[in-house]
Amino acid sequence: MANGTVDKTFKGVYHFLFTELGDPRTNDWFLVTHPVIFPIVGFYLYFVTKLGPRLMKDRPPFDFKLILILYNAFQVVLSIWLFWEALEGAYWDKYSWKCEPVDFSWSPHALRVARGVYIFYLAKISELLDTVFFVLRKKNNQVSFLHLYHHAVMPMISWGVVKYMPGGHAIFIGFINSFVHIIMYTYYLLAAMGPQFQKYLWWKKHITNLQMIQFCVAFLHSSQLLFYDCGYPRWSVFFTLPNAVFFYYLFDNFYKQAYKYGRRMEKNEKSNGIQNGYHIKTH
Repeated sequence: MANGTVDKTFKGVYHFLFTELGDPRTNDWFLVTHPVIFPIVGFYLYFVTKLGPRLMKDRPPFDFKLILILYNAFQVVLSIWLFWEALEGAYWDKYSWKCEPVDFSWSPHALRVARGVYIFYLAKISELLDTVFFVLRKKNNQVSFLHLYHHAVMPMISWGVVKYMPGGHAIFIGFINSFVHIIMYTYYLLAAMGPQFQKYLWWKKHITNLQMIQFCVAFLHSSQLLFYDCGYPRWSVFFTLPNAVFFYYLFDNFYKQAYKYGRRMEKNEKSNGIQNGYHIKTH
């Protein structure tokens, strides 16, 4: 009897959280209905930190040159589409830069925005392959806490936005993130095409600068909810603002390690006649 009551209570709570509270327009979409993103991210973290390195321990690294070229080219095209969709479909002349509520209607424009948020969410899932490729190529030094945190958190946040608030004020973050990813994946595409393109990749460190600017802009944009009330939930700032600050701190720390401390260390090694190829890669 007790087990039956617990089971009924659990089902009631589950139905309330993941059906009744969800947006009826997006509730039935693939990978949205149930919180499957959490076990997906959980397995991703397990694979790239434990299982993958263990499987690759006695194996040579995979050569994914063609796959990486195609993958990065796909991410560039997808990021361009997301950026343009957000610009033309929302921010060109329809959205307020100060505060924008979620349009929960079934109008063509509201559905277009919801679809764009959904595609952004799927893009964040596809980007988990970045780390998988690192592990299978035995580039484990690139699997940093920053990299893991960024790739794990973004799909879960995006799922929540698609599930409950597909539109409104929050999509600005996806808008600027898509622009940054156009630049970032273009860099990775050129890098994957071979050493002959290295001379065109002098702007690597500026990607990190751009990412830090992104979080500053996101912080300022989200903080407007503290002063303007348009119906968009203000409680969201208690998550978005600390997260933007934490992301900025992580990227700033990476920048210092990669381009200041790393360069100083490399100069010291050269002055001592030592060349060990020290280098920290971005992502």
